[in-house]
Amino acid sequence: MDSILHFDQQLFLYLNQLGSPSFDFFWLLLTHKATNVVVYLVLAIVYGRTYGWRSSVYLIVWVIILIAFTDQITNAFKYGFGRLRPCHEPGVRELMRLVKDSCGGQFSFFSGHASNSFALATLFFLSFRKIIDRGRILLFVLAALIAYSRVYIGVHYPIDILCGALFGLLAGNLFWRLGLRFRIIQ
Repeated sequence: MDSILHFDQQLFLYLNQLGSPSFDFFWLLLTHKATNVVVYLVLAIVYGRTYGWRSSVYLIVWVIILIAFTDQITNAFKYGFGRLRPCHEPGVRELMRLVKDSCGGQFSFFSGHASNSFALATLFFLSFRKIIDRGRILLFVLAALIAYSRVYIGVHYPIDILCGALFGLLAGNLFWRLGLRFRIIQ
């Protein structure tokens, strides 16, 4: 296990140090929660135009419940594992670039941004299967960019991102299935 964590730290330092001040604004924009909010509100409007505004409201409420679920599970893992963020880790913080003004919470495993982004991407990808044929894959591209932004800005290790993304995929799929079953999603 120690060798995996050491590799994760080395990979983090390599990826994090690839950053450049000229690209920092882009990655800070991607990592901001408002990015997800804007994208998925626009999609909820498209959903409402297709299935009716009541369906759109149900979808938005379902998304809020999904985010609450992923946040709570993510926090349970963070406090359960207690892995320090790279920006709090002695021996790592001195070698890395911290792009944000602050480091965030103390613990890192697993990434809430990655879990939320991939949960949303999965739920909307599956929910839009009848509305949009092409382009839905861009939701996963956006989720991957948001997840990677956490490494870029210096607040998560790659394993945090990978595990958060996997959890998000599972949570999004679960909520899509439950949404179908309870007729929340068309």
